[in-house]
Formats: sequence, structure tokens, C-alpha cells
Amino acid sequence: MEWGYAVGLVPAALAVGVGAGLTIARLRRPAPGETEGVGSPEGRAAIEPDDDRPAGKHGLRGLGRKSLDSLRVGVVVLDADDYPVLVNPAARAMGLLRSGGAPGTIAAHPILRTLAGQVRRTGVRREVELDLPRGRAGGAQAPLGLHLRAVALNATHVAVEAADVTEAHRLARVRRDFVANVSHELKTPIGALQLLAEALLDATQLPDSAPEAQSEDLLAARRFAERIHHESARMGRLVSELLELTRLQGAEPLPNPEPVSLDWVIAEVLDRTRTTSSAKNIEVTYSGPKGLMAYGSDSQFATAVTNLVENAIAYSGPDTKVELTVRQNDDWIEIDVADQGIGISPQDVDRIFERFYRADQARSRATGGTGLGLAIVKHIATNHGGRVDVTSALGDGSTFTLRLPARPPESPSPSPTAIEIESGVTGR
Repeated sequence: MEWGYAVGLVPAALAVGVGAGLTIARLRRPAPGETEGVGSPEGRAAIEPDDDRPAGKHGLRGLGRKSLDSLRVGVVVLDADDYPVLVNPAARAMGLLRSGGAPGTIAAHPILRTLAGQVRRTGVRREVELDLPRGRAGGAQAPLGLHLRAVALNATHVAVEAADVTEAHRLARVRRDFVANVSHELKTPIGALQLLAEALLDATQLPDSAPEAQSEDLLAARRFAERIHHESARMGRLVSELLELTRLQGAEPLPNPEPVSLDWVIAEVLDRTRTTSSAKNIEVTYSGPKGLMAYGSDSQFATAVTNLVENAIAYSGPDTKVELTVRQNDDWIEIDVADQGIGISPQDVDRIFERFYRADQARSRATGGTGLGLAIVKHIATNHGGRVDVTSALGDGSTFTLRLPARPPESPSPSPTAIEIESGVTGR
């Protein structure tokens, strides 16, 4: 995609442009009364030479500035006080600048200041993808989709790259709406199909006094009815999980984070998986301290852990064990789900969180899986600012680790549609 190509150009351009600017020039704020700064109509950054050294026979300073100005990706450099000391035209066109508190002054968008503050506190780059409203409130103009990446240039200055992903967001919304609408329409006929299959099963009960020829016909009809019932139930689960995944991908706003008791989550998971584990004589055990709390949605946490446990049961043999372990690590709650199953090959590890991906197609058909369970886990973890990891080896079982926040968020998220994409997810 075009924006992805543009993002790929940014590190090289920053190396030439920002690096040259910080080495050869001293970034400064405009002096009082000075208007020819970063927010002027000419769009020039307020740059003052650090000394009398020439920029070089190739005009490195000018080359760096031209490189930044030619990018379709926006670049904003913020100083220790979050003042924009360097802005290219693309960033200005995206509306990443605001009027300052005093007349004739400018300020960076609050989201940029938030990202810069996080980078300075943690020393780790931050990436988010979000929608920003355009025009006046209530206008019909579609929001501007942005991929923001904030990196530290030195102890004080932070560079924020912004790529326009509006078209990608629009297509994603169209796809989600289509999936949601189709899934809603499918629920009614699938429900009717399940009821008819159950009625057919009742009607094909084999009477004790039935002739042998009639018994064979009834047995065949019953086998078909059982298959219809099984496949309709599987389709019903697929539709339900498609709807759940659509909601998690942004079709509905995320609920406000609330304290969630991990004791309740574990009890709910054990109750939901009791039937499937008993059918294979698999023991599901739990170990960990009592009274731990996570912050987010209780129903989504229970769904994520249930999916991990059901996945472990599905890919484990009879008479084995699935171990649930919960622990707190600094500001995070970590939930391990370890099984004694078939394990995962190295070539499949990076793909198992993709929608509909099956490492073993034959086994997936046998277990009745939809291929969406782990994708749902990934999106639940990502939407809460957490992550999901896996360690596995063929024939030696797998361990999934779900990481969830153990502290309330420091401040409201920048935008109700913001989606953290740097989740650190590694695949099964």
C-alpha cells in the first residue's frame, strides 16, 4: 500500500534530515514577537545555526530539509516542553498543529504530546493507529486515519511520524460492516436449521419392533440428521465468533476499563470448559494467588482465557492436563495456559493468530474449530494494551501467556477509536 511504502522511507529521511538538523543546527523556539517559525505560512522550522561551520559542499542542511519536505509522511519533532521545533508540510496538512495559548504561537496536537511523553518516560518507541475528526464538529467529512510512530532522537527531542491510512481504515470499516451484516442475516436460518435437525433426530429414533430393512433406512437417516446437527452447530459458532471479532476490531466502541476480579474470570473459565474437558478426561488445574485484579472488560477477559483453554483441550490427547497459572508482574497480570498436546511447528508459530489459519487442517475439521478463537484472543489483548505470546515445540505441548493491565489507565485514551498496534504479539 502507498502509506506503507511511505512509512518505510521515513527512517532514511530522518537520518538525513533530522539527524543533519540536530548535528548542524540548533533547534530553537521563535523569539518573542517572531512569526517566521514553524507555524508561519511559509512553513519553515525555526532553525538557527549552531556555529559558523559550513553545511558541506553538498549542502547537507538543505538536502535534509528538502528530504523531509518531500515526504508524504508527516514528521514533527518536539522538544523537552513538547514544542514543535521541526514540522514538514505533510504534517501541517494533516492538522497536527494547533494554535498556541498566545497569539501567533503554535502547539502540537495533544495526541502527539501524549506519545512524546510516553516515549520520554519509558525510552521505548510508541505506535498507534487512530482516527482524527476533520472539520467542524458534526461535519459530514470522514475522519482522518493516521498511523503514528514516536521515537526518541536524544534525551529531550522526540520525532513523531504520521502516515495517512484513511483509505485503509475506510476499507476496513466496509469489510467489518459487511461481515457484521452478513453474520446477522445468517443467524436466523442457522438457528432454524439447528431446530429442524433436532426435530429430525427425534423423528428418526429407531423403534424396538422395526423391520430390519426399515431399521437400515432409519439408521442412515439418523446419521445424516446427526451430521446436519453437528455442522449447523459449527456454523452457528462461526457466525457468533465472526460477530465477536467484528466488535473487537472496532465496529463497537471499547467499554471503559473497570476493575475485574481474576478469581471470577478463572471460575467462569473452569465452568465454561468443564464439559469439553470431561469428555476427553482432561484435568484443568489452576494455581496462583487469590485476589488479583486486572483492568478492562470482564466478559472479554473471560472469553480470551476460555478460548485459550478450549484450544489447549482441542489439541491435547485424552487423559492429559491443562494448567492455568496466574501471576502479577509489576503493572501486568500474566495468565499462562500450558497443555501437553501436539505442539506447534516453527513455520506455524508466527501465523496461528491470523483469522481462519489452521496449522493442521485435518485436525481442525475433526475438532470442529472455526479458526477464529486465537484471533479473538489477540484482539482482546491488543485492545487492552496487552499482548499474547506462545512458546511451543512439536510433540511437547504449548504455553500461551496472556498479558493484561493490572493498573487503571493513567489518563483517558487519546481517541475513542484509537487502537494500539504495537502489541508485541507473537504467534502460536
